[in-house]
Amino acid sequence: MPHHNAHSKDSEDFLLSSYDYALPQSAIAQSPSIPRESAKLLVYERKSDKITHSDFYHFSDFIPKDTLLVFNNTKVINARIYAHKLNSQAKPNPKRMEIFFHKALDSFRFLVQIKGRVKSGDRLILESHKAFTRPIIAQVLECCEDGMRIVEFMESTKTHSSQENRILNDKEVFELFNNHGYIPLPPYIKRDEANQNLQEDSVFYQSVFAKELGSVAAPTASLHFSKQSLESLQKSFQTCFVTLHIGAGTFINVESEDIRNHAIHKEYFSISSSSAKAITHAKKVLCVGTTSARCVEYMMRYKVLCGECDIFLYPGVEFKRVDYLLTNFHLPKSTLIMLVSAMVGREKCLELYNIALEKGYKFYSYGDGILIL
Repeated sequence: MPHHNAHSKDSEDFLLSSYDYALPQSAIAQSPSIPRESAKLLVYERKSDKITHSDFYHFSDFIPKDTLLVFNNTKVINARIYAHKLNSQAKPNPKRMEIFFHKALDSFRFLVQIKGRVKSGDRLILESHKAFTRPIIAQVLECCEDGMRIVEFMESTKTHSSQENRILNDKEVFELFNNHGYIPLPPYIKRDEANQNLQEDSVFYQSVFAKELGSVAAPTASLHFSKQSLESLQKSFQTCFVTLHIGAGTFINVESEDIRNHAIHKEYFSISSSSAKAITHAKKVLCVGTTSARCVEYMMRYKVLCGECDIFLYPGVEFKRVDYLLTNFHLPKSTLIMLVSAMVGREKCLELYNIALEKGYKFYSYGDGILIL
């Protein structure tokens, strides 16, 4: 089956502007589908060029038998936490800053974004909606050129004679964010503070099989499955799990006019030997989400089961192992819409997006899905 529309004007496939489309604000989902399976599903069969409009209650009806379903079991960290400068406490209203966690660089140093001006050596004291047993301080070690900051986190331990700071390790920092941070909803979900249904988000912005802590965004195709629908799928189909921790790089805009010059972000992944075996031997592979697809394609090309995944799939790049894909509707000019275009052809991808808009599908993280067969 050609993965690529032979008639497409190839050079246009490499132009960033070719991946733009008009998206009204009203088409961006602002809240999850409840129940999860009530989300709409556009099914596109490449062989027959057939489109079916359905929903996730009927997802399993469309999947060819002998298909292996691959899910990403990463778990979203509460990646946003608030702080203020250590020496600003004396002021009546210290300026509140947001620290946005990106990833661990090693056991004690972390890459973060800080909203607010900081310089190397600055110390920020963390705030919490439930009190810390001891004050927690983020120390800025380095300000990177791309606006990122490298920090370490310390727990202040006072004794009678002195005050010492104990540096926290990665496991403790993950726990710290998880217990005291906020869900990192994407920037296009716009709700005022009063209308933030955090309880709802803490459940629905996480897949029911989320297990390995480390993402700063949810693998959104996974959000459409409830425990019941997953169990019923597992009765009918072989399934396996991979882990790819989604970094904030997934939201970074492609800037190069020739998309082939785009340096794609790196994200940590790992695949168990049993999952690798299942993927290698399966008759057909359906990836739930672009992250699972990138994971599988990286493994097939480089024959490694863990490391940093930086594969960029766009028209002209063949899929080596992924036969079918379930995904959501993605941002214009994003690497994700390019991945979908690699599978169905760019012109067909944009056509499907326009049909979805006409039919009232919701886009992005909390939005509806598209199944490519």
